Amino acid sequence: MENIDKTLDINQIKQYLPHRYPMLLVDRVLTWESGKTITAIKNVTANEEFFNGHFPNKPVMPGVLMVEAMAQTAAILSFLTMGKKPDENTIVYFVGIDNVRFKRPVGPGDQLKMDVEILRVARGIWKYKAVATVDGQLAVEAELMCTLRSTGDDVKPAAATSGETPTGA
Repeated sequence: MENIDKTLDINQIKQYLPHRYPMLLVDRVLTWESGKTITAIKNVTANEEFFNGHFPNKPVMPGVLMVEAMAQTAAILSFLTMGKKPDENTIVYFVGIDNVRFKRPVGPGDQLKMDVEILRVARGIWKYKAVATVDGQLAVEAELMCTLRSTGDDVKPAAATSGETPTGA
């Protein structure tokens, strides 16, 4: 089921992600195409809690949070592609992160623009190519692998192609 508007505001995003402040890292979906791509933004503000300690004299958004923002964007695309919204028992787990490269620091006042593309879906594992930029400059890129589970499911290492236990995304 395709969305005519192709944008999502923060209230619509909350229908697709269980995350809430301070872990909700997607502010707006600019555009998406079912089964293919999504573009979203995270407005990085000076009042982000992590800037108090990372780093007080030179605030930098932690790289792991940039990767998390891309993973949340990928999760939204997966649910939009499936044409359904998750229920309170649905969660998306990381099963792999490959080829991560950080190219530019991200700080207060920056707008992180995330472009995520589905590379493939096989045996319940979704693989994405994710790129995040600030003002057209590459900030971070990675290949992400995730799986969707119910919170009641047993998560077994066999679910991941790498043989590792998935962690929450």
